[in-house]
Amino acid sequence: MRRLSALDLFSNNSIKSRRTLSVCATKHQLHNIKTHIEMGAEQYRPPLFSVAPMMEWTDKHYRTVARIISKHAWLYTEMLAAETIVYQQGNLDRFLAFPSEQHPIVLQIGGNNLDNIAKATQLANAYGFDEINLNCGCPSAKVAGHGCFGARLMLDPKFVSEAMSVIAANTDVPVSVKCRIGVDDHDSYNELCDFIYKVSSLSPTKHFIIHSRKAMLNGISPADNRRIPPLKYEYYYALLRDFPDLRFTINGGIDCVDEVNAALREGAHGVMVGRAAYNNLWNTLAHVDSAVYGEPSSGLTRRQVLEQYQVYGDAVLGTYGNNRPNMRELIRVH
Repeated sequence: MRRLSALDLFSNNSIKSRRTLSVCATKHQLHNIKTHIEMGAEQYRPPLFSVAPMMEWTDKHYRTVARIISKHAWLYTEMLAAETIVYQQGNLDRFLAFPSEQHPIVLQIGGNNLDNIAKATQLANAYGFDEINLNCGCPSAKVAGHGCFGARLMLDPKFVSEAMSVIAANTDVPVSVKCRIGVDDHDSYNELCDFIYKVSSLSPTKHFIIHSRKAMLNGISPADNRRIPPLKYEYYYALLRDFPDLRFTINGGIDCVDEVNAALREGAHGVMVGRAAYNNLWNTLAHVDSAVYGEPSSGLTRRQVLEQYQVYGDAVLGTYGNNRPNMRELIRVH
C-alpha cells in the first residue's frame, strides 16, 4: 500500500478558516441524558454527537479513520437493506463485520418486509452492534420509490411500529428510528406528532433521530432533498416539549462543533452531523471528545492518524477477494 500524504486523507477543507469552539458541554447537559440504556449501550458515553449513516460514505474504512480521531462519537453504518443481509448469509462479514475499536456503533437497516427485517436483525446480532436503527428518512427514488421504504414509511406509522417491535423482539440492544419531519404534503407538525405517537406507543421505540427537513418524493434528487426543503428546527424542539418521555436527536444543517454545542445548550438530547463529518473530517471530529464530551482529545497529529490508518489499510487490502477492498476504496476517505 503506497504511503499517502496528509492531503490525501484530509481534504483542503481543513485549511478553511476555523470557527472558535464554544465551551464544552456542561455537566448539567450531560446530567440531562437520563440513562445510557435509552439511547445506547450502557458502557459508552451517551450519543451527544453522532455521525449520520450515509450510503457509500460511512463504510468501515471511513469509520476506522473517524474512530482514530474521536473515541466518543457514535458511528453509524451505511444503510443496509434487510434483504441484502438475508440473501448474503454466506458473505456477511463483508457487510457487517467491523473492528472492535469502532464501538459505539449503530447498524441502520432498511426494508418493508417484516420477515426479512426479523431475519436480518437475528443475523446481525452476532456482530455486536450497540443499537439497531430503522431508516424512515431516505428520500432517494431507489429506496423510497422502487424500494417502498425509507422516507415513504413515514406514511405508514402502523407498519413502522410493527417493524420496530419485530426488531426489538429479535435483539437485546436498543432500537431507534431515523426519520424526516414529513413527506411531500404530509408535513404538518400534527402529522409528525401522529407518527411519533403511534410508533412510540405501539412499539418499544423511545429514541428518534429527526432530520429537520421534510422529504420530497416527487423526483428531486437526494442532494436536493438536503437543500431545497427548508429546515424547521422548531418542529424538533416542539417534540422535546410534547414528548418528554422520549429521546430525540437533531439532524440536518449542523456543520460544526460550535453548532452542536449550541443545539445541546438549547436542550437537544443529541446531535447528528452528516456531510460535514465526511467532507471536513479533521476539523469536525478532532474536537468532539474535548468540546462536546469534556474528555481529553486523542492528541494525535494528522500524520499520526494517517500512519494508524495505513496500518489498517495494509491489513485489509484485498481481504474480501477479487482485490476488494482495493486501493481506491481505501483512499477515498477524506
